[in-house]
Amino acid sequence: QVQLVESGGGLVQPGGSLRLSCVASGITLDYYNIGWFRQAPREDREGVACISSRDDKTWYADSVKGRFTISRDSARNTVYLQMNNLEPEDTAVYYCATDLIDTTYNSDWYPWTNMALYDFWGLGTQVTVSA
Repeated sequence: QVQLVESGGGLVQPGGSLRLSCVASGITLDYYNIGWFRQAPREDREGVACISSRDDKTWYADSVKGRFTISRDSARNTVYLQMNNLEPEDTAVYYCATDLIDTTYNSDWYPWTNMALYDFWGLGTQVTVSA
């Protein structure tokens, strides 16, 4: 049974930092691209960042570039999202998701924000940025 479990969310003041974790069981993340998505109240879910286990290429939404960093630990079967200089607009439920890498993968045009690509999703962790 595949499980993705997010953790690390919480309440933080503007300018603060959080590190989210996504721990996988039932699959080996080395064979996947792993994305972080978020959904704010009354908003559509959106892509935040993605990392490929094939070549460690990373992608970021423009709104988080320079503030968020995605990374992975193969030994722990875990992906992280380090979030710095948080803003109230970052308030959302954050989800991780996995896309099995196949022979068609090409990092030059990989549409990482396309949620239909992702096979497994976690239940999310709440991040609230407020004074």
